[in-house]
Amino acid sequence: MINQLGRRTPTFSQFDGCHFPQLLNVHGVNDIRHTEIHTAEPLVPEPSGFEVEMAIETLQAHKSLGIDQIPAELIKAGGRTICSVVHKLINSLWNKQVLPEEWVVDHCTYLYEG
Repeated sequence: MINQLGRRTPTFSQFDGCHFPQLLNVHGVNDIRHTEIHTAEPLVPEPSGFEVEMAIETLQAHKSLGIDQIPAELIKAGGRTICSVVHKLINSLWNKQVLPEEWVVDHCTYLYEG
């Protein structure tokens, strides 16, 4: 193939099987499966049972219900049993790296105080 400057440029079919690994593996890594992968995100450990228990304790009573319609008083009254179930749920979602849509969507109701 001839480029705009009249020079011959190689086509993909002209590269042998050894050329691309040399281009892509600049550090001499031949097998990506054994390579440690670094990300920009810090590795944050999954929430502990204590953290979940503290979050439940800080729920405010007599506030409007969330989308699940479960009052904070009922969650607090569940004690260690509810803490354990919520902890398992949170860690399951944490490890799958997904959030239920209901946890992402925020519903605001504006009240006129005029």
